[in-house]
Amino acid sequence: MSLWSHRRARALMLVGASLVVALTAGCGNAPKNPRDMTAEEVYADARAEMDAGSYEAAIRGFARVEALGAGSLIAQQAQLDLAYVQWRQGERELSLATLDRFIKFNPSSPAFDYALYLRGLVNFNDNLGFLSSISRQDLSERDQQASRDAFQSFKQLVDQFPDSKYAPDASLRMAYIVNALASHEVHVARYYYRRNAFVAAANRAQRAVSEFQNSPSSEEALYILAQSYDQLGLVELRDGADRVLKQNFPNSRFLTDGVREVEKAWWQFW
Repeated sequence: MSLWSHRRARALMLVGASLVVALTAGCGNAPKNPRDMTAEEVYADARAEMDAGSYEAAIRGFARVEALGAGSLIAQQAQLDLAYVQWRQGERELSLATLDRFIKFNPSSPAFDYALYLRGLVNFNDNLGFLSSISRQDLSERDQQASRDAFQSFKQLVDQFPDSKYAPDASLRMAYIVNALASHEVHVARYYYRRNAFVAAANRAQRAVSEFQNSPSSEEALYILAQSYDQLGLVELRDGADRVLKQNFPNSRFLTDGVREVEKAWWQFW
């Protein structure tokens, strides 16, 4: 073999070796077949999709983790992340169904407190979004079932896991819900009174006083109660409501030298 032929053959061998190395390295970096991925790998991808705001892809990924790692801790975490993403997607009912399933089948999970907290949040924020801000509707004026459900979730969290990192915030939200529920009853009582439905007004005001004694709304509830009894000619009941109002709120703005007139300042614009 001539010197030129030898050099040419050696060059071709080097080029061939380089191609083998390049192809081998390329295979090492090739995307893994989804069917060969572990639950941990699928979860990592789903979390990345969630963090990027790609919720549809994240939902598919978390659902697959549940199937791959059924019963494992990572499957439990995927289920909770799935509920969170469903909520962010506006799928409240699906989110609550996912959380209820988690709570039912994972009572000993280390993330059980978070599941209760998230269920409370989903209900707490029900309807408090874009449309609510347009209509100027607040928590006291909308349907209260979601608020009551949120309260129960937060209460279960605080009762079962008082040392949970979510307990302090849950307690604050419980206090807010109680005040909102009381305000709702007063809101309805006020509505009935404006329409001369005094029996209905008295019933709703009495409910606010009975169920939410420590709420600031009980002051107005007692006043509406006394006013409704007065309109109905129930003197003893009127005086009793008046007496409780004066005992608990001696400086109440609703007391005007014993004059029983509904204050225009809070009625005239309704």
